Amino acid sequence: MTHVLVTGAAGGIGGAIAEAFAARGAFLTLADRSPDALDATAARLGSRVATRGADLTDPETPGALVEAAWAAHGPVDVLVNAAGVYPSLDMAEVRAADWDRLFAVNLRAPVLATAAYARLAVAAGRPGSVVNISSGSALRARPGGGPYASSKAALEMATRAAALEFGAHGIRVNAVSPGFVPVSSDCNPVSERYAAAIGANPLGRPGTPQDIARAVCWLAGSDASWITGEILRVDGGSSTGALHLPRIWQPDDTRAVAPGAEPVAGATEGSTR
Repeated sequence: MTHVLVTGAAGGIGGAIAEAFAARGAFLTLADRSPDALDATAARLGSRVATRGADLTDPETPGALVEAAWAAHGPVDVLVNAAGVYPSLDMAEVRAADWDRLFAVNLRAPVLATAAYARLAVAAGRPGSVVNISSGSALRARPGGGPYASSKAALEMATRAAALEFGAHGIRVNAVSPGFVPVSSDCNPVSERYAAAIGANPLGRPGTPQDIARAVCWLAGSDASWITGEILRVDGGSSTGALHLPRIWQPDDTRAVAPGAEPVAGATEGSTR
């Protein structure tokens, strides 16, 4: 039976990931800082579940968590680093404590958990799979999101670096990068105005936690066995460009054309002479 360890399992995306693996018959070790919410997640999944409280701001916790799960329930086959925090924090207002807490959860914890997992897997001669949860913010900052974006950009590089070093041991390390996915979260609340502004994408609907969970299960599984070091964008196409911006028009309110070029009568956009 596949043993999957999921951090942040009490959250909307982490909980959906846990449910998706449970539906595939996995044994789950679930970790989160909120014991009550974690127990609620575990109760939905049935008997093949163990839970562990985890304060990932403590530098000793990520490695100890992986080691404890391995010792108590057998080798871990898949590690999913889904825990994360998203405070709204302007760059001019950053203080050391804010920055350190954000990076402790979003970057240091998954890096240390992955390192501990790799040491155990290599010692046991076992292959494995790690999936980190990144964000579209890694590619595109926004006001109030600079520190968070910085942590996710660093996580994506750490994902690639780990994949490079661990590949020879059969350990794959990838990341799923969600677009905007509405979840009910006391830790990372967002306003309706923010959700409306950021949620536009070519597919015309917001993402769901289940969209992300399916991608994580696929990336962790055998169908993706020759994929490592990749960042899978699961965002409804929002990373393809700025859908919400207007077409390019000149100041006189006419459509822009190349210098010296004249529109062809009867031609449509995209056609040639």
